[in-house]
Formats: sequence, structure tokens, C-alpha cells
Amino acid sequence: MWKNYYQPVDLDQALALLAEKQEAARIIAGGTDLILEMEAGLRPGVENLIDISRIECLDEIQLDEEDFIHLGPMVTHNLAAASKLIVEQALPLAQACWEVGAPQIRNRGTIAGNLITASPANDTITPLVALGARVTLRSAQGARQLPLSEFITGVRKNQLRPDEMVAEISFPAMRNNQRGMFYKVGLRKAQAISVLNLAAVLTFEEGTVTKAAITLGAVAPTIVHAPEAEAYLVGKQLTPEVIGEAADLAVKAANPIDDLRGTAAYRRYMVGVIARRTLGRLADDVQNENYPAKLPLLSSRQRILPLIEEADFEGGNKAIETVINGKPYRFTTGFEKTLLDLLREEAQLTGTKEGCAEGECGACTVYLDGAAVMSCLVPAPRAHGAEIVTIEGLKQGDQLHPVQQTFIEDAAVQCGYCTPGFLMSAAKLLEEIPAPNREQIQQALTGNLCRCTGYYKIIKAVEDAAKRRQMG
Repeated sequence: MWKNYYQPVDLDQALALLAEKQEAARIIAGGTDLILEMEAGLRPGVENLIDISRIECLDEIQLDEEDFIHLGPMVTHNLAAASKLIVEQALPLAQACWEVGAPQIRNRGTIAGNLITASPANDTITPLVALGARVTLRSAQGARQLPLSEFITGVRKNQLRPDEMVAEISFPAMRNNQRGMFYKVGLRKAQAISVLNLAAVLTFEEGTVTKAAITLGAVAPTIVHAPEAEAYLVGKQLTPEVIGEAADLAVKAANPIDDLRGTAAYRRYMVGVIARRTLGRLADDVQNENYPAKLPLLSSRQRILPLIEEADFEGGNKAIETVINGKPYRFTTGFEKTLLDLLREEAQLTGTKEGCAEGECGACTVYLDGAAVMSCLVPAPRAHGAEIVTIEGLKQGDQLHPVQQTFIEDAAVQCGYCTPGFLMSAAKLLEEIPAPNREQIQQALTGNLCRCTGYYKIIKAVEDAAKRRQMG
């Protein structure tokens, strides 16, 4: 899919490469969108990938002295969703990040990548616009800042120049007199693109709204404000009558289309519905009541594992040196493949399965530097200098992992094709949360699909494995 793959050790090296390659290059961070686009032939001129995922400090979330929150370009959805700072002072963003894909996707996909893709159905753009976010774009020549609302210019269109990358996202932290919330409508509870979504950030003084931001996603070519609703709320308290009128006014800002996920009429109607629900929860100050206290991230990784030296796979000339299941491997072929294909074809580790090859089914789940990921969406060269665990490495010595044993005992295995992915997700969950409740188990398995069953025995097997581990 690519001719050259670069892994710089600092941002200056990345920007120098971008300046040299221009339109023929793309920055890759999580790659959950870019890999699919390249496989579909949507990036025909892109021959060079510049991987910034091993550069230190790019995954930081910081609050400055002026109470602005700053997100680095490698801040993933899971990092933001689990951040105490984001949950407490930018709740709509945390809620949106938690709605993205599934744990394996959130471990790789970045907020910056979501903005660059610039789909009006992307979840994180809506709350960031409501929060008044701006993006910092950097090139080898310098940096510039744009409001996020100006950065995105249309469906999958933005103002990023060929030699630039998104270096930072920043926005004011919500104050004590502000309340905010994100609401998403999808066709299912996980792994679903928004049919529509809404974010609201309101400022109060003694119960009266003094400022309002209401933004809508997937109802126009870009994320849009609901200006009439925002203006109407100012100076009013959130009574049922005010909420109803504001919701009706919010509908006027929607200009949706018919597509596979929903009709324009349905979207327009649902804008009013979710505006009422959101404003009602803000009125009662219960906007975070459904946010999980302990998120199953399927990751034991705390920080990025940096490369010691830069790695340039120009024409596949450099070998991929990695550790898989505790054993060192050296690959001189396969650099142009995905990690899934590298594992199956070069390493001959065929336990990891290809189901959809689009990051939807979870059959290809492996651990990359401690985090569960969809290996079909990871470039093979990302394995260089990394530590990988596959289903073949899950057993503990000569003994099956407890979750492997309970899958057998509880008859949680049917055709077996999806089983490796379920086992990897379940084992990482038990490592992270030794005694998960049923909701946490369900959340952890949202990235894994099974065509044979209703999941009851799978969930029971995970519950039984947790009990077995607790009993020693």
C-alpha cells in the first residue's frame, strides 16, 4: 500500500520529511481511517507514510496557567475518555471519545486524526466546536492557529497544507458555572457511526443561562451551531417550556440528507428529541450520570514506548525487528502489509484471524505494546521495536489462560472463528479490572462480533474466569 515508511524520533524529523515529500506523504498516528482509505484506493498519490506514534510527549493532556486544555496529536480517544481532567473540565469531549468505535479502535485512533478526516458524523468534532477549540498546524516553516470551525471546510475537507500536521488541539477548560454534555444517536450501542449527534455547553449565573453553545453533527456538511436556540436560551432558566422551545429552534439549524443510516426527516425530528433530553439533563445537573466510573480500556500501557533511533523503511530495505510472544523476530519482507498479514504470513502465527479487515469485528485483536488493537488497521512496520502478544502467547506456561479454560468449560466456543479476538479482549480486561461487573464485560467486548451466538455463554465464561482468578 505504501512504498516508503518512516518512523522519526522527534517532530522536527517528521516535519522535514513532510516538507520533502509534500502531497506524496501522509502523517500516520493511529491510522484507523488512513489504512482503510489506502486499501480502498482513495489515496492513490500517497507513497510515503510518516509514523509519529513513537515520538515522546505527543500523547500529553495538559492544563495551562490560563485554564486552556492542550491535547497532543497522539492523544487517543481512550486517553481522553479516561483523563480525570477531561472528564471534569471537558465532559462533552470525554463522552464523545467514549462513544467512538470500540476499545481496540480507541486505543489507536486519535482525536487529531478524527479532525483531519473531517466527516460531519465524526463524534469528537461536535463537542470540540461547542467548547471553542482551535488547532495548531505546524510545518518545517513554522506554526499557525485556526479555530476548529474554520479548519474544517466541508465533508472530509480541511485547511491542512501538504507540508503541515495538526500539532495540538486546545480549548478553554469548562468552569464551575458551566455544564456540558454530548449526545449521540447511532444504529447500535457500539462500533456505530453517528446518525446524528449534539453537544451543548451552557454557562449559568444563579440558575440563569448567560451563554450557550449548541452544536450539531451529521445534519449538515460540517458541524453547525444552532444559533437561534443559543440566543433564545440566554437570560432564561431551563424550565420545561424553555427547553421545549429551544429544542424546536435547534431543529431549524439542521439541514440533513437521506443516506443509509437514516432519512433527513428522521434526523430533523431527532435533533429536537436529543436537544430536549440534553437540555433536560443539564437543567437537572445530571449530565454525567451514565458515564462509567471505571472504563475498560483494554490497555496496560501508560505512555508511548519511544524508538531509540529513527527507522526508515525506504523500499522495504530495512528489516522489521520485533518481539512476538516473548520471542524476537526479524522480517525482511512484509513491510508494505498490515500487522495482521505480517503475523499470519511472515510469522506464520495464524491464530489471529481476518474477519472484516475493516476494524469492525475484532477477530484480529492482538496486544501492541500493552494495548489491545485491531491488527488489520496497524501498518506492519509499526511492529519495529515493539512488543506484540497474539493468541498463541496467551497461555501461561503449559497452562491455558483462565479465560481460555472457561471458554471451553462454558461452551462459549461455537464455530471458533471469532474466539481468538474474544479471548484477547477478555484476558486484557481481567488484567486491567480483575473483578469486572457485567456492564464492564459488555463494554470490553463491544469490539468483538460473533455470528453464531447471543453472547450469553461468552459473557458467562469471562465472569467465571474472573472468579477463578480471584480464587487463585
